[in-house]
Amino acid sequence: MSLTGPGTFFEDFVVGDLVRHSRGKTISPFDGAGLAQLVVNTSDGHFNDHSTADTELGQSIVFGALALATVIGLAMQDTGENAVAELGLTKVRLLVPVAHGDTLYAYSRVVEKAPGAEGGVVTFEHFGVNQREEIVLTCQRRVHIHSKGTSVSET
Repeated sequence: MSLTGPGTFFEDFVVGDLVRHSRGKTISPFDGAGLAQLVVNTSDGHFNDHSTADTELGQSIVFGALALATVIGLAMQDTGENAVAELGLTKVRLLVPVAHGDTLYAYSRVVEKAPGAEGGVVTFEHFGVNQREEIVLTCQRRVHIHSKGTSVSET
Protein backbone atom coordinates (compact mmCIF):
# COMPACT_ATOMS: atom_id res chain seq x y z
CA MET A 1 0.00 0.00 0.00
CA SER A 2 1.41 3.39 -0.95
CA LEU A 3 1.67 6.03 1.76
CA THR A 4 1.58 8.87 -0.74
CA GLY A 5 -0.96 10.13 -3.24
CA PRO A 6 -0.99 9.65 -7.00
CA GLY A 7 -0.17 12.54 -9.30
CA THR A 8 2.37 14.18 -7.01
CA PHE A 9 5.60 12.57 -8.25
CA PHE A 10 8.40 14.41 -10.04
CA GLU A 11 7.29 13.34 -13.51
CA ASP A 12 3.67 14.43 -12.87
CA PHE A 13 4.59 18.12 -12.64
CA VAL A 14 4.64 20.10 -15.90
CA VAL A 15 6.33 23.49 -16.17
CA GLY A 16 3.65 26.14 -16.57
CA ASP A 17 0.85 24.17 -14.89
CA LEU A 18 -1.22 26.13 -12.36
CA VAL A 19 -2.98 24.25 -9.55
CA ARG A 20 -5.77 25.60 -7.35
CA HIS A 21 -5.50 23.58 -4.16
CA SER A 22 -8.80 22.26 -2.86
CA ARG A 23 -8.69 23.40 0.77
CA GLY A 24 -8.99 26.82 2.38
CA LYS A 25 -8.31 28.03 5.93
CA THR A 26 -10.16 30.75 7.82
CA ILE A 27 -7.74 32.55 10.12
CA SER A 28 -9.05 32.52 13.68
CA PRO A 29 -8.00 34.85 16.51
CA PHE A 30 -5.98 31.96 17.95
CA ASP A 31 -4.15 31.56 14.65
CA GLY A 32 -3.33 35.24 14.40
CA ALA A 33 -2.95 36.52 17.96
CA GLY A 34 -2.29 33.29 19.84
CA LEU A 35 0.46 32.04 17.57
CA ALA A 36 2.04 35.51 17.38
CA GLN A 37 2.40 35.47 21.15
CA LEU A 38 3.70 31.88 21.19
CA VAL A 39 6.57 32.88 18.91
CA VAL A 40 7.08 36.11 20.91
CA ASN A 41 6.00 38.39 18.09
CA THR A 42 4.65 40.99 20.51
CA SER A 43 3.82 43.79 18.09
CA ASP A 44 0.51 45.44 18.96
CA GLY A 45 -0.33 45.25 15.29
CA HIS A 46 -0.76 41.48 15.65
CA PHE A 47 -2.93 41.19 18.75
CA ASN A 48 -4.20 44.57 19.97
CA ASP A 49 -7.39 45.52 18.13
CA HIS A 50 -7.77 48.62 20.30
CA SER A 51 -4.48 50.13 19.15
CA THR A 52 -5.20 49.24 15.51
CA ALA A 53 -8.85 50.37 15.41
CA ASP A 54 -7.95 53.64 13.65
CA THR A 55 -5.82 51.96 10.96
CA GLU A 56 -6.98 51.31 7.40
CA LEU A 57 -7.90 47.70 8.23
CA GLY A 58 -9.51 48.64 11.55
CA GLN A 59 -8.11 45.66 13.43
CA SER A 60 -4.90 43.78 14.08
CA ILE A 61 -3.30 41.80 11.25
CA VAL A 62 -1.86 38.31 11.07
CA PHE A 63 1.94 38.22 11.02
CA GLY A 64 3.40 37.39 7.65
CA ALA A 65 5.11 34.15 8.65
CA LEU A 66 1.77 32.68 9.73
CA ALA A 67 0.06 33.64 6.46
CA LEU A 68 3.01 32.15 4.56
CA ALA A 69 2.96 28.91 6.59
CA THR A 70 -0.79 28.60 6.05
CA VAL A 71 -0.48 28.93 2.27
CA ILE A 72 2.42 26.46 2.08
CA GLY A 73 0.46 24.06 4.30
CA LEU A 74 -2.59 24.28 2.02
CA ALA A 75 -0.37 23.52 -1.00
CA MET A 76 1.63 20.73 0.67
CA GLN A 77 -0.71 17.81 -0.07
CA ASP A 78 -0.29 18.41 -3.80
CA THR A 79 3.31 19.69 -3.93
CA GLY A 80 5.17 17.95 -1.12
CA GLU A 81 3.56 14.60 -0.47
CA ASN A 82 6.38 12.76 -2.26
CA ALA A 83 9.14 15.14 -1.20
CA VAL A 84 12.62 13.92 -0.42
CA ALA A 85 13.64 17.33 0.97
CA GLU A 86 12.58 20.96 1.15
CA LEU A 87 15.42 22.93 -0.48
CA GLY A 88 14.49 26.56 -0.14
CA LEU A 89 11.88 29.28 0.14
CA THR A 90 12.68 32.53 -1.65
CA LYS A 91 11.12 35.62 -3.18
CA VAL A 92 8.58 35.98 -0.37
CA ARG A 93 6.31 38.98 -0.97
CA LEU A 94 3.57 39.96 1.49
CA LEU A 95 1.20 42.04 -0.62
CA VAL A 96 -2.09 42.49 1.27
CA PRO A 97 -2.64 42.34 5.05
CA VAL A 98 -4.43 39.26 6.39
CA ALA A 99 -6.88 39.78 9.27
CA HIS A 100 -8.71 37.47 11.66
CA GLY A 101 -11.69 36.07 9.77
CA ASP A 102 -9.98 36.12 6.38
CA THR A 103 -9.97 32.81 4.51
CA LEU A 104 -6.82 31.89 2.62
CA TYR A 105 -6.58 29.65 -0.44
CA ALA A 106 -3.44 28.44 -2.22
CA TYR A 107 -2.44 28.26 -5.86
CA SER A 108 0.82 26.82 -7.19
CA ARG A 109 2.52 27.22 -10.55
CA VAL A 110 5.30 24.87 -11.66
CA VAL A 111 8.16 27.21 -12.61
CA GLU A 112 11.04 24.83 -13.26
CA LYS A 113 12.07 21.16 -13.14
CA ALA A 114 15.54 19.65 -12.93
CA PRO A 115 16.01 15.85 -12.99
CA GLY A 116 18.21 14.37 -10.29
CA ALA A 117 18.69 11.38 -8.01
CA GLU A 118 15.47 9.51 -7.16
CA GLY A 119 13.43 12.13 -9.03
CA GLY A 120 14.41 15.75 -9.21
CA VAL A 121 13.92 19.31 -8.07
CA VAL A 122 10.68 21.16 -8.76
CA THR A 123 10.42 24.92 -8.26
CA PHE A 124 6.93 26.17 -7.45
CA GLU A 125 5.58 29.69 -7.29
CA HIS A 126 2.91 29.74 -4.59
CA PHE A 127 0.14 32.32 -4.34
CA GLY A 128 -1.99 32.99 -1.26
CA VAL A 129 -5.41 34.36 -2.15
CA ASN A 130 -8.08 35.62 0.25
CA GLN A 131 -11.87 35.32 0.02
CA ARG A 132 -11.97 38.63 -1.89
CA GLU A 133 -9.71 37.03 -4.55
CA GLU A 134 -6.82 39.36 -3.63
CA ILE A 135 -3.33 37.90 -3.89
CA VAL A 136 -2.06 38.37 -0.33
CA LEU A 137 1.38 36.76 -0.80
CA THR A 138 3.67 35.06 -3.27
CA CYS A 139 6.84 33.01 -2.87
CA GLN A 140 9.00 30.46 -4.64
CA ARG A 141 9.75 27.06 -3.14
CA ARG A 142 12.22 24.41 -4.30
CA VAL A 143 11.48 20.78 -3.45
CA HIS A 144 13.32 17.54 -4.23
CA ILE A 145 10.52 15.14 -5.20
CA HIS A 146 10.58 11.37 -5.69
CA SER A 147 9.99 9.72 -9.06
CA LYS A 148 7.35 7.04 -9.36
CA GLY A 149 8.66 3.78 -7.92
CA THR A 150 11.06 5.50 -5.51
CA SER A 151 8.61 6.74 -2.84
CA VAL A 152 8.19 5.41 0.65
CA SER A 153 5.73 2.52 0.64
CA GLU A 154 4.33 -0.09 2.93
CA THR A 155 3.74 -3.75 2.02
